[in-house]
Amino acid sequence: MGTGKRGLIAMAVTVVCAVTVLASPGTAFANAGRTPSPSSSPSPDPSGSATPAPSKDLEAIREKLDQLYHDAAVATDAYNAAEEKAKQQSAAIVDLAQKIVKGQQKLDELKRRAGAAAAAQYRTGGLPDEAQLLLSDNPQQFLDGAGRVLEGERATKGLIVEMARTQQDLKQYAADAADQWNKLEAGRKAKDAARKKIKQQIAAAEKLESRLEKKEKERLAELDQEAALQAQTAWLDSGILDEINGKASELGKKAVAYATAQIGKPYEWGAEGPETYDCSGLTSQAWAAAGHAIPRTSQEQWKQLQHVDIKDMRPGDLIIYFDDASHVGMYIGDGAIVHAPRPGRTVTITGAGSMPILGVVRPDA
Repeated sequence: MGTGKRGLIAMAVTVVCAVTVLASPGTAFANAGRTPSPSSSPSPDPSGSATPAPSKDLEAIREKLDQLYHDAAVATDAYNAAEEKAKQQSAAIVDLAQKIVKGQQKLDELKRRAGAAAAAQYRTGGLPDEAQLLLSDNPQQFLDGAGRVLEGERATKGLIVEMARTQQDLKQYAADAADQWNKLEAGRKAKDAARKKIKQQIAAAEKLESRLEKKEKERLAELDQEAALQAQTAWLDSGILDEINGKASELGKKAVAYATAQIGKPYEWGAEGPETYDCSGLTSQAWAAAGHAIPRTSQEQWKQLQHVDIKDMRPGDLIIYFDDASHVGMYIGDGAIVHAPRPGRTVTITGAGSMPILGVVRPDA
């Protein structure tokens, strides 16, 4: 086996093995999608109880929590995007590795055929054509054989051209595999950075909440509900619901049925079900269950799916929230959405206008 062949085969095997390792549950990706525990526990005061926050500060705390969970949602979208790219790049590397193996097999066969042709020509090429013709007992047979030799020479030239082309293909496959590998490594680093930020933001939020007394937590929950109700009321007061009368498509009905069947299941960043979900995990899986694949993240859903006017939306459409498209819910009709809100919450129904709406997209346009 030649050095070139050994190198290409080794690269192919290494690539396949590396992809397999990256996909293994025992790698650094093993904890993907698991909600981390707080990095620290609340600090008690000298009396042994948590220091309560003054009531006047609860609104500021609510706003701070919203920001922390929003930042965690942004990082979750980045994590999910990196995970999707990793899947695609891993598949591309495996495909290229298979092409390298097949290309090497093809090159070996071409070399064998070219060698056989060269040996045959050598055996018949000891004398000039004129001498072979004069010495031949059957001149016609010689002429027929000479014609076949010419055909053989042309075929051999074709084999040489094909070998050069195959060698070039192998070189390109190797370069492409190396490029995909570098992208995969960059994606791994991006994914690790996003995971770290998610854990930090959630831990900070949980630490902040843990410092509150029971009554303060109850009041904080009331403030959350009041803010959502106020936003929803303002949205409804605009009269928008009078204009929304779209009917769900058949696929939309299936997507809504799937999403609403998940009500009560916990939020978990990076999760796509069936027991836990993040916001875009819920919407992407709902539409997958309906038989129509859509992008995994809320940002890609906003970028890639068709935009529709709010007044034209129908059940099954996705409402994208916040200027950075960091949250998504599924419209189910009557001014409501089903969504996976944030860590510590469960899949639930809420007002479609309870958060700042960026726009609406339709998966099955």
